[in-house]
Amino acid sequence: MKFRLGINYWPISSAMYWWQRFDPVEVERDFGRIGHAGFDSVRIFLRWEDFQPAPRVISKQALADLGLVADIAARNDLSLIPTLFTGHMSGVNWIPEWALDTSLAGTTPSRFRIVSGGKVVHAAAKNWYTDDEVLAAQLRLAREVAARLRDKPAVWAYDLGNENSNCVVPPTREAACRWLAAVAGDIRSADPSHAITIGLHMEDLEEDRCLGPAEAAGVSDFLCMHGYPMYSSWGESATDAMLLPFLGIITRWLGGEDNLDVMFEEFGAPVAAGGHAPPPTHPIGAGIPLLQEDEAARFTGRALDALRRFGFLGAMLWCYGDYDAALWPRPPFDQSVHERYFGLWRSDHAPKLALGEVKRLSGSDRRSGQDDYAWIDIPRADYYLNPGKNLRNLYRRFRSSELAPQRNPL
Repeated sequence: MKFRLGINYWPISSAMYWWQRFDPVEVERDFGRIGHAGFDSVRIFLRWEDFQPAPRVISKQALADLGLVADIAARNDLSLIPTLFTGHMSGVNWIPEWALDTSLAGTTPSRFRIVSGGKVVHAAAKNWYTDDEVLAAQLRLAREVAARLRDKPAVWAYDLGNENSNCVVPPTREAACRWLAAVAGDIRSADPSHAITIGLHMEDLEEDRCLGPAEAAGVSDFLCMHGYPMYSSWGESATDAMLLPFLGIITRWLGGEDNLDVMFEEFGAPVAAGGHAPPPTHPIGAGIPLLQEDEAARFTGRALDALRRFGFLGAMLWCYGDYDAALWPRPPFDQSVHERYFGLWRSDHAPKLALGEVKRLSGSDRRSGQDDYAWIDIPRADYYLNPGKNLRNLYRRFRSSELAPQRNPL
């Protein structure tokens, strides 16, 4: 079985505004470039309001364009993971107007800006784990997307959301499980053949957000984790590659006795443009390092080697390309400078050095998983009693075990 190598995709020219400016010629060119570089899979994102402008309205044009993307992926021998209800993306929550509650604006501090209808709005997302009308709308979208894609040979899996806990948090585990069962059930009613997963992230391990690996495992065919050392306050450095397999192992362990496969669905590093880092324009961008290109390439290689060594299903890099400068005045790039530079290709489509690490591992066999949890000194049932402390303590134990190198190489 091959170690999967994937990439998260937004077009360079349009980023999160892709579906409003859809260009199949651009997608064909980009997917050809992705396949030639050694990737075998692509994760895409269905920005929610583009696909569902009203609760009972699914955009026929967006569905048709999605079908074209699946056909283009097939022509380029790429597997496809479409991500529903997006939702959180690159430091912004993109929520349809009908899924917002303006009465909640200002009642709690908002960590992420909400963009709806092309502008930043003062509101809060309705909690889709408890709001029956929003859930009914989500089920409609899930069914129609699955019905459109079920016969597409490129489809690999449906992703039930990108870091959903950055948008809303279920009030209880029971509410989370009901939502997961409902959405997964409606997808499988329309398409019983393809896998289902959900994009969990590091913060779902650092805090108890009521939808973690155990809940996801109830409906998923494989689990996913996202992690970025530069966002961690407890990793060894911004290029601590061993943090990634550790997060994946904890995900697999918390998922339960079945030891579901784990796909490390997102990792990456922003590279300084022109050899230097532009200054942040807003506090959101402060403290986020932009690496030199050779440094990012070494981190990418170490991370891929470590994830393969620990038997993961594969890894998907963030992300396809740096974004065109014309997009910088718009969210999220107006405030989050580092989000402009995560690409494996520059905005002029020139490749970065990290692509050499992808090519090196392309076609590699997957290694057997290492399920030795002897270094974990707490029961699963106790983990979320104090997840932040437990995660930090377990990382120290992992790094001091025989499984991990004792230091992070330069």
